[in-house]
Amino acid sequence: MSVLPSTPPGGVAEAARPPVAGWPAVVAVTLGLFAIVTTEILPIGLLTSIGADFTVSDGAAGLTMAVPGLLAAVSAPLVTVATAGADRRMMLCALTLLLTLADVVAAVAPGLPLLLVSRILVGVTIGGFWSIGAGLAERLVPQAAAGRATAVIFSAVPLGSVLGVPAGTLAGDLAGWRTAFVALAVLAAGVLAALLLTVPPLPPLLATRPAVLGEVLRRPGTRAAAFLTFLVVLAHFGTYTYVTPFLERVTGLGGGPVTAFLLAYGAAGVLGNFLGGARAARHPRYVFGAAAGLLAAATLLLPVLGGGPAGALVLLAVWGAAYGAVPGASQALFVRAAPDAPEAASVLFTAAFQATFSLGAFAGGGVLDRTSPPVLMALGGCVAAVAALSAVARPSGGDRPGRVGTPRPPRRWRGTP
Repeated sequence: MSVLPSTPPGGVAEAARPPVAGWPAVVAVTLGLFAIVTTEILPIGLLTSIGADFTVSDGAAGLTMAVPGLLAAVSAPLVTVATAGADRRMMLCALTLLLTLADVVAAVAPGLPLLLVSRILVGVTIGGFWSIGAGLAERLVPQAAAGRATAVIFSAVPLGSVLGVPAGTLAGDLAGWRTAFVALAVLAAGVLAALLLTVPPLPPLLATRPAVLGEVLRRPGTRAAAFLTFLVVLAHFGTYTYVTPFLERVTGLGGGPVTAFLLAYGAAGVLGNFLGGARAARHPRYVFGAAAGLLAAATLLLPVLGGGPAGALVLLAVWGAAYGAVPGASQALFVRAAPDAPEAASVLFTAAFQATFSLGAFAGGGVLDRTSPPVLMALGGCVAAVAALSAVARPSGGDRPGRVGTPRPPRRWRGTP
């Protein structure tokens, strides 16, 4: 029997909507996620600079990408369960303060070990903030605007690529990679102030206890969402983490053009986020499958057509648009599996996403150190192709409610978890 309560007539969000919040709060949460995403993936643009400064290989420098994902996967359920009774607004603020500290530590790190300590703090922040923030849209705006607010919140992912990483990479080229982390510390401090000013008190809806997570995880739709997320995130971060070495060694670009190419990738990601986000709520499997297929095509063709700037630019744009739709579609798959436990769905989404993020960065670094950037891209493309085929290979009925991936109506409490 289920340990989850029955959903109220107006839905979970209807039962929990604060009297005053609105779009300023949505923007503040989005800025928080933007700062987190930018901090998490900034080493992609600074990888060779960090490696040269600490005299380590690109694969070893890639640990700065792998460590946050690993810690985020662990901290997502631990932080959420440990703070189940805490006001969600105060948790967002505490985690943003931790992010500020992490960026300061990165900026002053004398060597790779202390830099990795800062990345551990980033991982804890990611796990907690994403688990809470990813599902907050329905508590901050009217029900009719919840879909648009969710798309805005998830736009933090591609915006981190289109604005954060290129800006950080440019700052690193002009003033050293540490300057980029100083700027991020200032941004995180500003986000903390915005959260305190705009987000209302948000008492937890349903305490996310281990029993709740366990039940949601046992649902077939949740397991399917986790499997698909594993495949596509492994393919993406196993390759994109090392796209700078590819552009430098294979395409023959210098620091300035690399920044411009990353900017084009991110701009396409913003477009993909909004195009895919508008459809993911209704057809998450189809959106996910299309995105994975385009990602596979781009990475498989890069070794063939990416030797010249024109081919590399077009394929990076396709890649960006494809991946821009992935986080929203993945989150929609988890939410569809657990509409009665949105925070638990967000926790599992974050854990699955970040664990694979870490694995992809580790695996990609190992492959790169032993082979070459083109081989790495081809392998990632093969994994993405498997993800695309898995997303669409299901019984007829697709994404319609009542099929695999949509749970039966929850039963009532047997007792407090």
